[in-house]
Amino acid sequence: MNAPWKGAGSAARDPFQAFTCDDHSFDVIRSVCIEMGWPPEKVNKGGLRNAVQSLSISASPQILFVDLSESGDPLNDINGLAEVCEPGTVVIAAGQVNDVRLYRDLVASGIQDYLLKPLNADHLRDTITQAQAVFMAPRTDASTERPHLSAAIIGTRGGAGASTIATSLAWLFSEKSKRTTALLDLDVHFGTGALAMDLEPGRGLTDAIENPGRIDGLFIERAMVRASDRLAILSAEAPISQPMMTDGGAYHQLLDEFRTAFECSVVDLPRAMLIAHPHLISDANVTIVVTEMTLAAARDSIRILSWLKSNAPQSRVIVVANRVHPTALEISRKDFEQSIERKVDIIVPFDARLAAQAAKLGKTLAEVAKGSKTGLGLTQLLEEALGVLDEAGAAKSKPKGSSLMGKFTDFRSKMPARKDKKAAVLRRAFGTGMTGQMYDG
Repeated sequence: MNAPWKGAGSAARDPFQAFTCDDHSFDVIRSVCIEMGWPPEKVNKGGLRNAVQSLSISASPQILFVDLSESGDPLNDINGLAEVCEPGTVVIAAGQVNDVRLYRDLVASGIQDYLLKPLNADHLRDTITQAQAVFMAPRTDASTERPHLSAAIIGTRGGAGASTIATSLAWLFSEKSKRTTALLDLDVHFGTGALAMDLEPGRGLTDAIENPGRIDGLFIERAMVRASDRLAILSAEAPISQPMMTDGGAYHQLLDEFRTAFECSVVDLPRAMLIAHPHLISDANVTIVVTEMTLAAARDSIRILSWLKSNAPQSRVIVVANRVHPTALEISRKDFEQSIERKVDIIVPFDARLAAQAAKLGKTLAEVAKGSKTGLGLTQLLEEALGVLDEAGAAKSKPKGSSLMGKFTDFRSKMPARKDKKAAVLRRAFGTGMTGQMYDG
């Protein structure tokens, strides 16, 4: 309901309107309205249901007060109210249920505040003043702010920890870099993004897939679950018996809205979706390939990196070796790098104690692993990802001519790399033609 505000037409909107259920609240709100210089007839009898009926045929006010006392399901009813409210409307709710979880859920759904009845005139007056400040605060165009950073996280194998990296990176963007961040978990049936943060995923993602025409700024604000002031998540736990039939248009629309509403977006992208929806990677500034140092992971890293080179040349690829056991590697780092014909950019050591602690606390691994070697690896990943924006800014200001040293560097990059016996065996095992046939002996 507090969607990106549009100034056009705001002068024609009433400054305040209220819908309340009981006489005491009715009298308190009317008295405050008179003090504020607003017409008292804008205070109506009837709660949330009356508000939905009235606003479905009339313009929304700048500030809306609704009484939830007669509502059996406040969260769903607030969602119904969002359908008829114009973007920018600041909503204040009141009710008789004194439950901090309900308060948090209502605030996360988009309302400004929730007041406990019976109403107090001073408290109500202060809340309305805060709502006025929210409505009148200048809204800046996202295009004039910092450029948007879109990061796609792809695991080479199940269990490589791509979702752990995705949630950690989203948390680091929001907490360390102080950037508004959206996390999109596209594993619709088995996603763990919300679970890792001890959140209920809600129906936002499934609603978007089933009704892509509804996706706009207001839908994004209502559907996403807030993990903090700067971090929101969109995920799902769709029934296993319910296949999600989509052409991918909903995903594309969601990412478009993220670019408007957030400074960073992190997409936890199951590798199978590269086949069905290759366009999802087309606008990613950064693609993070999360792998383990195993034979199977090396094979799939080669295939995914080759696919990215052809289908996402604009994206900076960062290879992250996750869950690395220093003394129990199936393939050494040197052999792994030679087999995929590029360096591993980031090493994230495996720490079973930290992983278990993060799961128990319902926090991201990056939040729990502060100061550890695991946390250091995740921080390095943050710096690598943000460095893409710095490079893009430098490229815009850099003169077209290149240095002689740069030409030497380019020349060296074209020279064939030295091969050793182990790397040759691995490459034969995977097949340079990507046939997937294993080398026998």
